[in-house]
Amino acid sequence: MVNHYMHGWALWVVIGVVVAMGILGWFARKPKSERRNVTWVANAGYLPTLPSFRSRLSRYKLLLSVVAVVLLGTTVAAGFLVSRPVDRQVRSEELATRDIVLCLDVSGSMLEFDTEVVERFLELLPSFQGERIALSIWNSTSRTVFPLTDDYQLVEEELRYAAEVLDFDVDSLSDWSFDPGHYDRLIDYLTGTTGMGDNESSLVGDGLATCGLMFDEQETERSRSIILATDNQLLGNPVYTLAEAGDLIAERQISLFGIYAGESTASSAAEEKEYRDVVQAHDGLFFEASDPNLVSQVVDQIAAQQAVDLDADSDVVITDRPERYFAWLVVALAVYVLAVWRLRT
Repeated sequence: MVNHYMHGWALWVVIGVVVAMGILGWFARKPKSERRNVTWVANAGYLPTLPSFRSRLSRYKLLLSVVAVVLLGTTVAAGFLVSRPVDRQVRSEELATRDIVLCLDVSGSMLEFDTEVVERFLELLPSFQGERIALSIWNSTSRTVFPLTDDYQLVEEELRYAAEVLDFDVDSLSDWSFDPGHYDRLIDYLTGTTGMGDNESSLVGDGLATCGLMFDEQETERSRSIILATDNQLLGNPVYTLAEAGDLIAERQISLFGIYAGESTASSAAEEKEYRDVVQAHDGLFFEASDPNLVSQVVDQIAAQQAVDLDADSDVVITDRPERYFAWLVVALAVYVLAVWRLRT
């Protein structure tokens, strides 16, 4: 979307020139023919009352109005083009030193809540300006959906697709009321997250540890964060317990943000407490997915982290964006040519 015009004054110059030419053209037009130069035709007074005459006259007036409007639109479009519409972005190397991994539990007990969690991830996205973001989904094993990147268009597309495909009613499997196409997309999306079989599920510690290994450039000083979303309903024997994975994350100086989402069960209170204790033991922040302050607090905390100062000035990136106004101009000229052609026929 265009957010800046390099020569904003040019629009008014173009409009002023066109208005001035219109005024000059008005005064320079030929005077009306004098009565003595008019050729009179006998018995033609009834012509203005004919339906065909009135129809053609109405069409003529309509086409004149269209030509006037199109000329006005052409003038404005040309003015915007001359004003040079551009996208103007200020990029700072300081922001480029922050890395964030979104770490999402996609086990069966979490599917009901995953779409809500991903939508909260999407709410975070507009607050980022240069940070690199990655997404890992996991159950008994992990799959990287996309690695660390600052291509926010790709990030948004992937998150929106995740929100759509994970929005699946698990209960519909019992009565076969599910959409087969949606089910196939879900199974395809979850491929790679169930490598340990049906007896292993939601291996939280392994999922968190894998997310901690997604950070590259280990030799550089960077700000690193993991946003972990799970219900902590462990089934099976993980390589890392949640506490051990928390220690691993802390050793690598990675900040941890925990989001709890899950249904209320006989064990959910204990599972939530264990999850909260591990996060807070490593100076992390813990939230429930329904917490209205989740987005603002995560953003504030990430912004407060000290990024590495590379002693580099901010770069201003200017990208020309004439597409919209050029399209307007082409369409307007096409309509103008068509209207003038109809006026001559």
